[in-house]
Amino acid sequence: MAVTKKFLKTKPEVQVTFEIEASAAGDASKVYVLGDFAEWEPVELKKLKSGTFKTTLKLPTDKQDAYQFCYRYVMSDGAENFATDADADGLCTNPFGGENSILSVIPA
Repeated sequence: MAVTKKFLKTKPEVQVTFEIEASAAGDASKVYVLGDFAEWEPVELKKLKSGTFKTTLKLPTDKQDAYQFCYRYVMSDGAENFATDADADGLCTNPFGGENSILSVIPA
């Protein structure tokens, strides 16, 4: 799993690419990212020929009080499996007894 960030100089936005390698996705036929940046509605990652799943979103850097977003992945192979991102900027507890990944949007 990987998250890359590209901060835009002309707008208060960051271009975030979520990527999950085929080996990490296992037998999943579909992968989604859920996050407070999309009001926890699933955003589907596109499956590439290599088997990697990938999507890019533009997120605001001036809307969150804490300059961070919570998210997690859902991998679907008939059943839904939730996963946190080992490469995330941090982890936080969610209200369901699990953990969410943290994405920081503070420019470096």
